[in-house]
Amino acid sequence: MDLVQNLALGFQACLQPINLFYCFIGVLIGTLVGVLPGLGPSGAIAILLPATFHAPPLAAIIMLAGVYYGGQYGGSTTSILINIPGEAASIVTCLDGHQMALKGRAGPALGICAFGSFIAGTLGVIGLMLLAQPMVRFALKFGPPEYLSLVILGLVILSYLSTKSLLKSLAMAALGLIIGFVGTDIVGGQERFTLGIDELLDGIRLVPMVVGLFGFSEILQSLEELAVGKGVIKTHIQGLLPSRKDWHDSFWPILRGTAVGFLLGVLPGGGAILSSFASYAVEKKVSKHPERFGTGTIEGVAGPESAGNAASSSGFIPLLTLGIPPSSAFAMLFAALLIHGIRPGPLLLQDHPEVFWGVVTSMYIGNAMLLALNLPLIGMWVQVLKVPPRFLLPIIALFAIIGVYSTNNSAFDLWVMIAFGVFGFIMRQFGFEPAPLILAFILGPMLEQNFRQALIISHGDLSIFVTRPISVACLVIAAGLLVAGTIRRKAPLRPNREKD
Repeated sequence: MDLVQNLALGFQACLQPINLFYCFIGVLIGTLVGVLPGLGPSGAIAILLPATFHAPPLAAIIMLAGVYYGGQYGGSTTSILINIPGEAASIVTCLDGHQMALKGRAGPALGICAFGSFIAGTLGVIGLMLLAQPMVRFALKFGPPEYLSLVILGLVILSYLSTKSLLKSLAMAALGLIIGFVGTDIVGGQERFTLGIDELLDGIRLVPMVVGLFGFSEILQSLEELAVGKGVIKTHIQGLLPSRKDWHDSFWPILRGTAVGFLLGVLPGGGAILSSFASYAVEKKVSKHPERFGTGTIEGVAGPESAGNAASSSGFIPLLTLGIPPSSAFAMLFAALLIHGIRPGPLLLQDHPEVFWGVVTSMYIGNAMLLALNLPLIGMWVQVLKVPPRFLLPIIALFAIIGVYSTNNSAFDLWVMIAFGVFGFIMRQFGFEPAPLILAFILGPMLEQNFRQALIISHGDLSIFVTRPISVACLVIAAGLLVAGTIRRKAPLRPNREKD
C-alpha cells in the first residue's frame, strides 16, 4: 500500500504542466546532446545548470535527469551512422551498429536501439522503485578489494571483445592501462609520462581519444577507400523498423543487457560505459555464433544499448539514497540538488518524498517521450547514409572538431584527437581493435586507486584480496572466463588437425 501511495504522490507531482514541460525539454536536449559527438551528458548538465537556478526544484531535477538518460538514446545515432560514439557509453554500439549500417540495415539498428532503450529504461525505473534499499545494502559491502577484483573482471572481458586475436586485444588493453596512468600520481603527486607537457598533468581526456580512435580514424579510412576507388557509406535502405527475426534475436539480449546494466549501474565507477562493455561480453559468451560479433549482428547492438539505459536508471539509487554520485554526470545532478536545498541521502525519502518519487515517476514519462521522439526520426537519420562522401566526410570532421573543442575549449585536445586518429588508422591496418584500449583506459585509474587503498587498509598484506567473499568471487569468475575464452579459441582448430 505504501508503494501505491508513493507512486500516486510521484505522478501527482510530475504530471503538473510545468514539470511535464521541463521533462520534455530535458529529454529533447539529451537526445540532441547524444547525437552531437563529444559534448556528453555531463557537459550538457554543467552548461544547463545555471539556467535552472530560478526553476522549481523538482522541475529542475526532472529536466537535468532527462538530459542524462536522454543522452543514452541519442548517443547510438552517430555510432551507427558514422562510427563516432555520440556518447561514451555508445562506444560498443560502433562495433556492430556501424557494420549493420554499411550492410543497409541502419533502420533496424536504430529501431532496436530505440525500443531496447525504452524497454530497458522502463524496467530500470521499476527496479529502481522496487530494489533501491536491497541494492544499496549490497553496494555498501564493496570496499577497495572488491572494486579491484571487479576491475580485474572487467579487464578479463577484453578477451571477449576481440573478434580477431586475443593477443592483439590484450596488447591494446596493456597500452590502454599505460595511457590511463599519464598525468599526476594520485597518491604521491609526481608527474608520470607527461613528457614535460603541462596539458598532460591532468591526464589524457576520454572525449578526444574516443573521437580520434573511432571518428577521425574512420574519416582517414574512408579517404583511403575513396582514393582507391572504393565506395564508402553507401547502402540500400530496406526497412526502418526491426523485423520479426530481429525481435526474435534481440529479445533475450535486451533482457540480459537490462539486468547487467542495472546491477553495474548501482556501483560507483560502473555506470553505462562498463555496463555496455559487460553486456557485449555476455552476448558473445552465450551466442552460438560468437564469430559474427563485430560484423553487424543485431544482438551486439540490442544488448549494450539496453545495458547503458538500464544503468542510467539504476545510477539514481546510490545518488538519491546514499548521496554518492556514481559518475561525473550524477555528480552534476548531486550539485543541482544541493543548489536547490535538497540533500541526497538516507533522509531524502523522509524530508523530500515528492522529489524522490517525482523524479522516479518522471522517468516513466520521459522514456515514453523519448520513444515517441526517436521513432519518427529514424527515417531522417537513415537519409544521412545517402549523402555523398565528399560532402559527408567534411561534415563529420566538423562535428568531431566542435564536439572535442567544446568540452574544454582546448586546442590541445584537437591535437590529441588527431594523434589518436592517425594511431587508430594505423592500428586498423594491422588488425588491432580500439575497444579494448578504451575500456582499459577507463578502468586503469580505478584499478590503481583501489589497489593502493586496499594495501593501505591491509598494511601491505595481499591476502586481503582472497579473504573477502565478493573479491574472491570476482577473481574466480575472471579466471574462469579467461580459461573458457582460451579453450573456445583453440576448439575450432581441432577438427582441422584430425582431418590432416
